[in-house]
Amino acid sequence: MNAIQIDLTKHRNEAVFSIKFDYNKELIALLKEKTDAQYSGSRKFWYIAKERKQLLVITQLLKEQRYHYNCDENAQDFLEVYHKDHRATLLGFKEFLYSKRYSQSTITTYFTFLRQIAVHVKKAPLKELDASQLRSFIISHVDKKKMSISTQRQLISAVKQFYEYLGRPIEDIEQLQRPKRSKHLPTVISQIEVLRLLQKTYNLKHRTIIAMLYSCGLRIGELLELKVDAIDFERMCVHVKMGKGRKDRYVPLAQNIKALLHNYLSSYQPTDFFIAGEKNQSYSASSVRAMLKRSCKKAGISKKITPHDLRHSYATHLVENGVNLRIIQELLGHSRPETTMIYTHVAHKDLDKITNPLDAAVQQWQLLKRDKDNRNMRLSR
Repeated sequence: MNAIQIDLTKHRNEAVFSIKFDYNKELIALLKEKTDAQYSGSRKFWYIAKERKQLLVITQLLKEQRYHYNCDENAQDFLEVYHKDHRATLLGFKEFLYSKRYSQSTITTYFTFLRQIAVHVKKAPLKELDASQLRSFIISHVDKKKMSISTQRQLISAVKQFYEYLGRPIEDIEQLQRPKRSKHLPTVISQIEVLRLLQKTYNLKHRTIIAMLYSCGLRIGELLELKVDAIDFERMCVHVKMGKGRKDRYVPLAQNIKALLHNYLSSYQPTDFFIAGEKNQSYSASSVRAMLKRSCKKAGISKKITPHDLRHSYATHLVENGVNLRIIQELLGHSRPETTMIYTHVAHKDLDKITNPLDAAVQQWQLLKRDKDNRNMRLSR
């Protein structure tokens, strides 16, 4: 079961907390028995009133039953209690991030970190935050919440932005070094697996999503923000506007996707977002991830594949096809060539040319024994 999502939203002109999850008979029975949650047939979610007490009942119940859940930043605000004196500082920091034109994702991440720090320091003034308090916060989160290295690096970045907002010298926290980034190789599926994935995805919109993610190497956020007019059939390209780092770029459309796109556009007739959700709003990332998981299972792909792995596969297959790394960098929208270089480590173009030492040893053994008894050595008998 995917994580349960709790969001602050509006229903019938009233603020409510929506509770969205894949169909689960046991969970539905729990909500009916233990909470005041109601089901909206029109919105297809369960919901409770915008009250901290009710939200606490829901989250405590989910913890007790070991259900994994996520809250948006507004719902999280109701759960995490920080001293009232911190509110003005936190809101000022959020406005500062907006003024720097950071993406909504970055703003949410940085603001969440500072909100958690505010809870941790209790009544201590946030404006006087020092390295020892930050170190204490990091240690507690690494120990209790198993904070990953990438999350810790984001935390340090958030704190540095907070210090800039306060006008305090960064040198005060220079001793908080970012841990070295883990060097994980991306997960990649073969071109045959991509085709099998498309064949086993029967819903037209879902097949279009997978085809666009792979054939254009798009980030999931770029696809979901894509507008209908960004598809240029005359030039056979897609105009990706304000991608990561607020950069525009053009990526080519595959000839074999043209008929699929025309079919999708004529069937769904989107007017604004290319991949539209309810009421012509942007489609949700969680829906894409859930759909991809189902399609991978149908296609017999046992690897855990995310939408970003389709982008990784696109780049790796370009390397294997001999496309220049500089061109791949432009297609992916990478700022630094070092980021693109990682795909040379997973491409099979050169690996296929290497003779494994064990294979070489067996071949040598077979040559030596051929004249004696004309028998081949086999590892499996």
